[in-house]
Amino acid sequence: MTKATDRKSQAATRRQFLLGAAAAGAGLAPGAAFAQNALSEILNAPSRGNWDDQFDTRGSSVRQVASNTPIFSNETLRSTQSAVGIYQGIAASGGWPQVPQSEVLRIGSQSSAVPLLRQRLAIAGDLSTSIGDSAVFDSYVDAAVKRFQARHGLPADGVVADHTYKAMNVPAQLRLNQLITNVSRLQEMVSKDLGGRFVMVNIPAASVEAVENGRVVQRHTAIVGKIDRQSPILESKITNLNLNPYWHAPASIVRKDIIPLMRKNPQYLAESNIHIYDGQGNEIPPETIDWNTDEAVKYLFRQDPGKNNAMASVKINFPNPYAVYMHDTPQQGLFSNLMRFDSSGCVRVQNVRDLIVWLARDEPGWDRQHIEQVIASRQRQDIDLSNPVPVFFTYISAWATDPNVVQFRDDIYHRDGSEQLAMSELQAEPYQGGQQNPYAQGDDIVR
Repeated sequence: MTKATDRKSQAATRRQFLLGAAAAGAGLAPGAAFAQNALSEILNAPSRGNWDDQFDTRGSSVRQVASNTPIFSNETLRSTQSAVGIYQGIAASGGWPQVPQSEVLRIGSQSSAVPLLRQRLAIAGDLSTSIGDSAVFDSYVDAAVKRFQARHGLPADGVVADHTYKAMNVPAQLRLNQLITNVSRLQEMVSKDLGGRFVMVNIPAASVEAVENGRVVQRHTAIVGKIDRQSPILESKITNLNLNPYWHAPASIVRKDIIPLMRKNPQYLAESNIHIYDGQGNEIPPETIDWNTDEAVKYLFRQDPGKNNAMASVKINFPNPYAVYMHDTPQQGLFSNLMRFDSSGCVRVQNVRDLIVWLARDEPGWDRQHIEQVIASRQRQDIDLSNPVPVFFTYISAWATDPNVVQFRDDIYHRDGSEQLAMSELQAEPYQGGQQNPYAQGDDIVR
């Protein structure tokens, strides 16, 4: 059999499986014939691509999830609109089965849940139906699970546990609604003049894209605002970089964090190199303040540059009404967390020095070597950008840079219309579009 014939046979097998599943699911509700026809049209649509041709067990399916296409681009908008059509067909055909969360599944497992897992992965395009319906979690299922996890911002380890089950068991109709919601968000942004170079912070993905000439040239893992101290939606321009910055604690952090910490440990400020000043610039000894009251809120708290500074080596400034910024952090371990919603509204950027080198590249004398030398000196120094770079904080929880590779992220701030779209158990206050974000106030304190 030729490879071309084999691919056709696999595609036919996939269609037979999905149409059979759709007919079974649709038979439980009115419109079964319509559902089957709808899914048939989706499966045969030439724009849909051939998922079977894209699949193998060597991890290439995971690599194909990555893309250098910016989220803010006409390409992504078109692909996301196409994905809406695909998911409309899937939802109309009965969606996908729920996978019972009875046990942790991984390669080598044998369980009655694995055939349902195979169906779930196949309907969304992560697994070829030619692989069969065995109850054994084999290398093909392992690769498909990893692809699914990568599309949902989960660690691609191939282990089906709590977060993977939760993401898998979101109904197709809710995923469709999430895509439709985000198409509107993308349309609004793509219609704007974003500039040849810009930085985009995607809050639900907790990630940063540096974009130039229509392509992502850098992508950074980020830490964004907590559920009760949310990062705001904003548009601005990066104008200034502070190397070895001082950190000034906003009143909200003095009240919520520093005062309680000083009650527990009176040496906290000294250990953290934080000094207190009054309105005339006079330093105030910590022992003269009554920490059982809110007296401390009226003073200025400033942390010296150094390894313990809350912003570590650099602060990235842009005018905005929320007093937020982007910065480095001494708490590098937080970047490995699955749920990276730990700041007080500002955005911490992993490998931030790569980003500031890119931002400062047009400034004479500020190459990587010089920037590293200044940081190593622990001396305060600023870089003013002669060509400010646009920056956007946005909320895109579903998108597709390819119609067959649909990305979904946790709806951490509960803005997409369903609690089931948020993996976090924390509850957010309802967000009213257009309001000034009440949560974003400065940045975290180093504990």
